[in-house]
Amino acid sequence: MLAQTMVLAVTLALAAGPAAPGPARAPARAERAPAAGAAPRPAAGNPQKLRPGAKGPACLECHGDFEQKLKRGFVHTPVKNGECTGCHDPHASDHAKLLTSAQESVCLGCHAQVAPSPAKSTHQPVAERRCTACHDPHAGAARANLLKEGNELCGSCHKALAEAAAGARHKHHPVQKGCTACHDPHGSAGGPALLRMDVPELCLGCHKVETPLLARKHLGYPIKTARCTTCHDPHGSNVAGMLLAQVHPPVAKAQCAMCHEPATSKTPFKTKQAGAELCRTCHSHKMDLMLGRNRVHQPVAEGACLACHGPHASKARGLLRGDAAGTCGACHADTIRRQVVSVTKHKPIGEGECWRCHEPHGGNGPLFFTNPDGIELCGQCHDWQQHASHPLGEKVKDPRNPSLFLQCSSCHRAHGTEFKHMLPFPTATALCTNCHERFKR
Repeated sequence: MLAQTMVLAVTLALAAGPAAPGPARAPARAERAPAAGAAPRPAAGNPQKLRPGAKGPACLECHGDFEQKLKRGFVHTPVKNGECTGCHDPHASDHAKLLTSAQESVCLGCHAQVAPSPAKSTHQPVAERRCTACHDPHAGAARANLLKEGNELCGSCHKALAEAAAGARHKHHPVQKGCTACHDPHGSAGGPALLRMDVPELCLGCHKVETPLLARKHLGYPIKTARCTTCHDPHGSNVAGMLLAQVHPPVAKAQCAMCHEPATSKTPFKTKQAGAELCRTCHSHKMDLMLGRNRVHQPVAEGACLACHGPHASKARGLLRGDAAGTCGACHADTIRRQVVSVTKHKPIGEGECWRCHEPHGGNGPLFFTNPDGIELCGQCHDWQQHASHPLGEKVKDPRNPSLFLQCSSCHRAHGTEFKHMLPFPTATALCTNCHERFKR
């Protein structure tokens, strides 16, 4: 009966048409001051409808230990402003720490352009968007909320470099002042290795090469256009003049004119001869031995000595451009990468000693092995000959290929695999049944 009455009332109202205009009335949902004692309404931009203080101070009611962080010297602006919900969802999240989105996305929401674009070099944590590798997102004792002070922080990843710089007899003042004197910690548009400017422009900012002292030290050569780091270690050195640890004898003896045109020439840095012919003037006997081998390394055959060696100085022995693994990896990147992902590491490669197994210039055996007999080569480090082992040698044919005989490399891959013991198969059973098929299951 009540329902019928309501339908009738609505029908009569519609039939009567619109009501006559009357005095304006306030909208039903108009904002009004809250009654005394009532909680204030949530402000605009407050999607969670949090009560006053709930964005920050209320969090401290449970996270009391967080107050100690707020006493640090440098506090992240959202934290200082009590805006915890700027980064965290107070209810639930698909991300760790109740973050509103993935960590890198949260940071990029405010810090979208920390590295230049385009950049000549970018710091790896920045490229991988691992901001918290260097910064504390809440507060820190170091400026910019860094986890540690300047050089100490950089040394956390660049340990070998930091230790060498700290122990160097001849120290470079900018290094002691701080890495950021020369490097941009996020990325650089000016040079490689995060350098603020490339060499020599960076060096010329402090070193006035026109001074008589520097001109005399460099025998009058116009070093303003030279690359300083081909001779000097910018992080410090135990050699006078901050020269790199290994110095080419003509450089050490200040005999630049042995290889280059005189300093007074129109082309002072031009070498007297090109490529390997210049090296031959001192290393002719060694080069004859290299080229007389059955197999010659391609850079040697092409006379490209500088592909592997620095002409002036180097940190590595033999004037290599870097450690052996880095120098060899410039061409053999796939081989070095294989060792990186290998479950079992081969010690010589791990220590950057490729020359332990290979002759770098060439050899008479396959793959430039230092010992053409692959079995004897492995036996220099592995004592398999001192105990029982699988039959090996020229009298033991490989069942998979009668043109081959069994040796260490028949079952192991010297540069590593994704399986244990450098095996090419996941289990010993899978390996053995390649030859011993009757034991397959």
